[in-house]
Amino acid sequence: MRAALAALSAAALIVPFQIPASAAVPAAVPAAVPAAFSAKADIPCPKPKVAPPPNRPKPPVPPPDDPVGSAIGGDALATHGLVVPAGVKKPPAVTATTWLVADLDTGEVLGGCGPHVYQTPASVQKTLLAATVIDKLDPKQKITVTRGDLNIEPGSSAVGLVVGGKYTISTLWLGLMLNSGNDAANTLARLAGGGGADGVAKTVAAMNDTAKRIGAFQTHAVTPSGLDGQGQFTSAYDLALIARVCFGNADFRRYVLTRSAQMPAQPQLKKGGFQFQNENKLIFNYDGALGGKTGFTQLARHSYVGAAERNGRRLVVTLLGAEARPQRGYQQGASLLDWGFSLPRDESVGKLVSPEDVAPTPAPTSQPPAGQAAASATESDGPPQALSVAAAASVALVLAGTPLLLLLTQRRRRRPGRPTRGV
Repeated sequence: MRAALAALSAAALIVPFQIPASAAVPAAVPAAVPAAFSAKADIPCPKPKVAPPPNRPKPPVPPPDDPVGSAIGGDALATHGLVVPAGVKKPPAVTATTWLVADLDTGEVLGGCGPHVYQTPASVQKTLLAATVIDKLDPKQKITVTRGDLNIEPGSSAVGLVVGGKYTISTLWLGLMLNSGNDAANTLARLAGGGGADGVAKTVAAMNDTAKRIGAFQTHAVTPSGLDGQGQFTSAYDLALIARVCFGNADFRRYVLTRSAQMPAQPQLKKGGFQFQNENKLIFNYDGALGGKTGFTQLARHSYVGAAERNGRRLVVTLLGAEARPQRGYQQGASLLDWGFSLPRDESVGKLVSPEDVAPTPAPTSQPPAGQAAASATESDGPPQALSVAAAASVALVLAGTPLLLLLTQRRRRRPGRPTRGV
């Protein structure tokens, strides 16, 4: 196999490379290096002039840049800088380190800043938990909270579950989405993983499987809640893929648009009930808001996922590594949504891939005739010299047992002659 991959690389300018397991992209994925990855210098993203916060923790070292993963959805997305359609107005200045605006329905990416750059997620990772298990749990089921469910970082967000308390699954989802309850995240993950001591670990593994299935190859979960964990990363592009799955679910849409909810009393434990509010202020202050999720840890800083609808058009915004001044995360999201809605509907710099785009290529099942098999064995040292780049990439990906990312397909979708880098 190594000889075949090496021959393919030499014949079609395909280079094999390997990325760390935490990056979630299958190792040794041969593909043509995207032209946009090195053709232009990165264009700086608009930033407000604000002083960095004091005593900000040093961010974790991310996996190395991956030329193939950085071009998922289109070559123009392979940048650490700004990518917007040519000739459009400049996007607003935000403190977010990376961001992306896309159409929830068509999947067209309207613009972004370092869309595939690795970042730590904080509580927006709860959207991946929802995308993975919201269909697996009966919202009417009543469950009992265990002591292990409350094993969360001291001082981190909790909705106020109590050991021995009995709650419906729908109440847990509301506590997760409105109040960013890490206790609710642990409980939901345990239940979705079978309810045992290994339930949370099983659900985290399922979250990583979901990320791969939908094409979020730069996402690697370590905790179900988004509390920091070693090797835990995501990207603005991946969050948009995850959000697209979430907003396709009616229960999720209902939860994230709920303004307040009631935590039921636990009379057997002599605990009273109380009301809790939605922390995502977008739904209170933005015309057409569909909801979303906030996030913050000292390490990740502020993260945000939000969506809105205007004139029959639904957009999603994702941002990571932001500061709360001069604008809070949801306000930065709102300003980027305003910018996205101001663009013509046909503007695009890339595409949100679908699970079908990244599905593994099935292995051939039929046996070739004896003569053809002998010929194949004779030619095993390399493909015919006339093999196209696209065909060679496809063959190499099949040999490696990895998903075909359809980078060339994304290039063909782009309208000819339209620049996609810069302002």
